[in-house]
Amino acid sequence: MIIAKLAYKSLLNRRASVLLTLFTIAISVMLLLSIERVRIDAKSSFSNTISGTDLIVGARTGDIQLLLSSVFRIGHTNNGVSWKSYEYITSQRGVKWSIPISLGDSHKGQAVLGTTFDYFSHYRFAKKQNLTFNKGHPFAAINEVVLGSEVANKLGYKLNDSIVISHGMGNTSFHHHDDNPFKIVGILNPTGTPVDKTLHIPLAAIDLIHGGKASLEHEHEHEHEHEHEHEHEHEHDEHNNLVGHPKQITAFLMGFNSPLYTLQIRRNINQYKQEALLGIMPTVTLKELWEMLAIVEKILLLFSAVVVLVSLLGMLTTLLANLSQRRRELAILRSVGARPWHLFTLISIESLLTTLLGCLVGSALYYLVIFSAGGYLQSHAGISVNITMLSYYELGLIGVIMAAGFIIGLIPATRAYFYSLSDGMSIKA
Repeated sequence: MIIAKLAYKSLLNRRASVLLTLFTIAISVMLLLSIERVRIDAKSSFSNTISGTDLIVGARTGDIQLLLSSVFRIGHTNNGVSWKSYEYITSQRGVKWSIPISLGDSHKGQAVLGTTFDYFSHYRFAKKQNLTFNKGHPFAAINEVVLGSEVANKLGYKLNDSIVISHGMGNTSFHHHDDNPFKIVGILNPTGTPVDKTLHIPLAAIDLIHGGKASLEHEHEHEHEHEHEHEHEHEHDEHNNLVGHPKQITAFLMGFNSPLYTLQIRRNINQYKQEALLGIMPTVTLKELWEMLAIVEKILLLFSAVVVLVSLLGMLTTLLANLSQRRRELAILRSVGARPWHLFTLISIESLLTTLLGCLVGSALYYLVIFSAGGYLQSHAGISVNITMLSYYELGLIGVIMAAGFIIGLIPATRAYFYSLSDGMSIKA
């Protein structure tokens, strides 16, 4: 088509202003697609802060309060779960695994979590990803601690350093357990979840650092005396010396062989007569919590819309400014036989081509940004970004931008049409 070729050559002739407009549209498309991807994947990643866990059980409070305290280390529960109840519930048929957790201590403002070796085997985040170690290994003795990545980076700790746990949460602690130092034996890889801000110690150490049977140093010496005697057994089950437990734990996580067991045992837990307990399904509660934070999602949507609107208005401004300078060009085209509707079509095609190229370049930039920032978002923000082909939803967004760009282009095209009528075929100096 002759008009299309003419539009292409016209764009090449004005490449400086066209590239500026194209770049503006490309940036807006890149930002729109990136924000939408982060928004969608943030929602998905938030729902997968804890993954593969069927139930979280704790003292009867509220669903969201139990989730915040046990998973996000925010707030606290007034009561705990007795060890007797924990053993009884986890011994029921259908229970595949369980992880007891005990909170309430801290180290320089970072939460300390007492748990068992099963935590490193069964705890999952994102899309059922395992916890992995950047350095070291899981704790195998009662005076050993495993750090989350953010704790190690923020406080500058490395393997074999000794630290002291404090009683109480937050930066202000009421008592330091100076007589029971812990040795750092492992540092976890970043997960983008509260795990990164947590120190993990054996559950058996919780009772000891709160005035239990003996100090950790004494226990460690006792284990060292028998190290050679039980060396072979230690190789087969290196965490079998982590005996003991506190009388009460904060909560525990459970996994089941079948969803049917999940519903059945959850009902039994909520009706448990020995003590007031609550069982929640973390995936359901996380969705409820996200709905409470829906204002964040709306702000991101609004920001996306504003970015696109500004870019399209920028294109309109550029086209209108160029149109005034092109009246001589339009008059020449009229003099060689072009009709007003030819000029209308020419300007419309130019704006459509500019928008199309902007969308293509913006899509390429989007993939470049997502590919480059994916690892950072996962490790620092906990957002697992999926690098996939554009979805129908994302293609629909690009389609809306194309349509909006075409409609915007009709404004200068209409003005060009009337310019051609008023100027006729005369060449303005």
